[in-house]
Amino acid sequence: MTLPNFPVEGGCSCGAVRYQLEASPLSVYNCHCKDCQRYSGAGWSMSMIVKDDDLQVLSGDTERYGRTADSGNVIDMHFCANCHTWLWNVPPAGGIKVMRAGSLDNMDWAAPVGNIWTDSKAAWAGIDPGQVNFAKGATDRTPLFDAWTRAHQS
Repeated sequence: MTLPNFPVEGGCSCGAVRYQLEASPLSVYNCHCKDCQRYSGAGWSMSMIVKDDDLQVLSGDTERYGRTADSGNVIDMHFCANCHTWLWNVPPAGGIKVMRAGSLDNMDWAAPVGNIWTDSKAAWAGIDPGQVNFAKGATDRTPLFDAWTRAHQS
C-alpha cells in the first residue's frame, strides 16, 4: 500500500478537534484488549503510533482520562472535550502517542500490519498468522515498526 503525501489530517466526530500528522506513523496495528473493545464499541481498535513531534493539534481541546492498565501504569487517554471521540493515548514511556487510526480523514492507506492482545480477542475475530501478532501487549514494538517499514518500502 502506498503512503500518502504528508501532512495528512484527522479529527473528532464533531470537528472541534483537528490535527495534522506530519510524517508516516511508526506502525499501525489492531489492539484486541478488553479496554479497546469497550472504548471503540467494536472487536478491536486500530492503533497508529506516531512520534510526539509529528502530531500537531490544529484546533480544539481534549480531556484526559487516566486509565490504570493491568500493569499498574496510568495511561493518559485523550478525548474531544465536546463530543468525547477517543483520539489518542499517551503511554508512560513518552515520546510517542498512540492515535486512533479511524480518526484520520482518509485511512485507506493505514492498513494494520499486526495485532496485540490476541488472547482477549473476540472468538469470531480472525487473526492473520502472517502478520506480527502478540498474545499480550507488545513490550517491544520493534517488530511492529519493522513490519510497517517493510510494508511501505518503495
